[in-house]
Parts: sequence; C-alpha cells; structure tokens
Amino acid sequence: MSDQPTAGPVVPIGSLSVEPIRVLVVDDHALFRRGLQMVLEQEPDIEVVGEASDGSEAVEQAVETLPDIVLMDVRMPKRGGIDACTAIHDAVPSAKIIMLTISDEEADLYDAIKAGAMGYLLKEISIEEVASAIRAVNGGQSLISPSMASKLLTEFAAMVKRTDERQQVPTPRLTDREMEVLKLVAKGLNNRDIAKQLFISENTVKNHIRNILEKLQLHSRMEAVVYAVREKLLEIT
Repeated sequence: MSDQPTAGPVVPIGSLSVEPIRVLVVDDHALFRRGLQMVLEQEPDIEVVGEASDGSEAVEQAVETLPDIVLMDVRMPKRGGIDACTAIHDAVPSAKIIMLTISDEEADLYDAIKAGAMGYLLKEISIEEVASAIRAVNGGQSLISPSMASKLLTEFAAMVKRTDERQQVPTPRLTDREMEVLKLVAKGLNNRDIAKQLFISENTVKNHIRNILEKLQLHSRMEAVVYAVREKLLEIT
C-alpha cells in the first residue's frame, strides 16, 4: 500500500477543475475540531484530510497527509502549537499554517510569526470566516485578527527599542515603491487593498512582495515587517 495521501475529489470551477484545499485541523478540544470539520466540509473547495489533538500528532499527521493548510491552536498538551509550527514548517515546507486560538498574548503572536505561521486568528471570529481565511492564506496572504493588529505594532515598536545597543549591519536596499508596499503590509492591508491604495494591480503587489522577501532573504510578509522594524527601515508610531 502506498504511503502517499490519496488525492481528494476534483472540484469544477467554471471550465477548470482544481484540487480542493487540503486542511489539517489541530486542537485539543474534540468538539471544536468536529465543529470545524462539519462547517468546512460544506465548502466545495475545501477538504479536511486529518485532525490532531496536540502538537506531536499534528507533526505526524502533516507528514502523512501533506496538507495545504494547517489550522492549529497555540496552547495544547504534550506539544504546543508554536513548537509544532516550527517542526511542520521544516518537515512539510509547502504547508501554510494558521494559528486559530483564544490566546491574545503578544508573545504568542510574535513567536508564531517567527515559527513560520502565515495567519494568527482568534477564536472570536465567526466559523464562516475560517473558510475565507483558509482561501486567503492558501493564496499567499498573511492574516491577523484585527484585535491583534495594534498588539503586533506594539511588539514591533518594542523591538526597535531593544535594538538600540545592537551592532548595526548593512541592510539590503529596498526601492521607494517596495517601502510603500511594506509600510502598507505593516498596517495589516491585504494585497487587494494595497493595490487600490497605490493604484497598481494585485499582481504588481505580489511581485513587489516577492522581491522584498528575496532581498531580505525571508519567507513571509510578516517576517519582512518584523525585519524592517528591527533594522529601522520602518518607523512604527
């Protein structure tokens, strides 16, 4: 028997047929996992391929099922979500991780970003919004719950203060347009809103973000903002 996960049903969209977004649900509360699964199974373009109750199981399931998206709680027994995020990021680089949690601690948010998470959503969001978040992150966006945005900027500001005594090293130069894009990313705008504000196409925004990540040798737009603030390329007030 092959160890490779079987492909899910093909979902027709217009004249095209695409594979559904493969999702792994990780939470230590069985009722919450089941509720998420029931809601997501109603979405024709989303397939729940596995579930886990702690971080250790999450890593095993991720390797076995090769999900596109991992929905994972932060605080769980045996192995926490942030530690599991790092392990999954290393073992299955193609998987994009969304932390879905009740924790509104700045430290958890920042640690999740450092661990490679592309989303940090509080469980206060409606269950219907989860599907939209899955699609957005699968499409390359990074998401943070609005109530966490100000805390993220507060953490950025604190990082600037902590680097006052740090030895300065040359940083890659970003173009004026790239800096404009990065500042809007720091404010929490998605690609569509950035495109509207700068009067450019979404594809152009994506190209700018890709160039920023390549120049800074980073993996996600969140990491780019953290880096830019740390190196004082951005000022957060």
